[in-house]
Amino acid sequence: MNRFDEESLKHYKVSNMDPSNPRTMRPAFSDDDLVAAVVPPVTVVLEGRSICQRISLHNHSSYHSLARALRQMFVDTPDSSNETNLDLDLDLSNAIPGYLIAYEDIENDLLLVGDLNWKDFVRVAKRIRILPVKAKSRKHNKE
Repeated sequence: MNRFDEESLKHYKVSNMDPSNPRTMRPAFSDDDLVAAVVPPVTVVLEGRSICQRISLHNHSSYHSLARALRQMFVDTPDSSNETNLDLDLDLSNAIPGYLIAYEDIENDLLLVGDLNWKDFVRVAKRIRILPVKAKSRKHNKE
């Protein structure tokens, strides 16, 4: 007589060993669940604001999704309409007008977001920094 009914086995993966042995049973986690448990949310710092936001990178599948989330956090207002045409052209360079999106990695280096492939970025990013773009001003001395 088996100690587990079929319904209770649905949520468990069985290894190659004897399925009737409870020691060979383990909870069935997807790769996304494992990533969510390992990768903590990162802090998002908008330069000039005293309050930071947090974002879970594992909830996003690409830089485009991240750009959309950052735009919703810092630019869009609740009463603004979502225009799909603007969303198609959205990327990290225009997600927050007048700002550059960078990140600090696990070695505390400041790098541009988008330089790594998405999975590597999620693995190494510990803080996203949104920095104002300074206008290029060169003084031309005419003598």
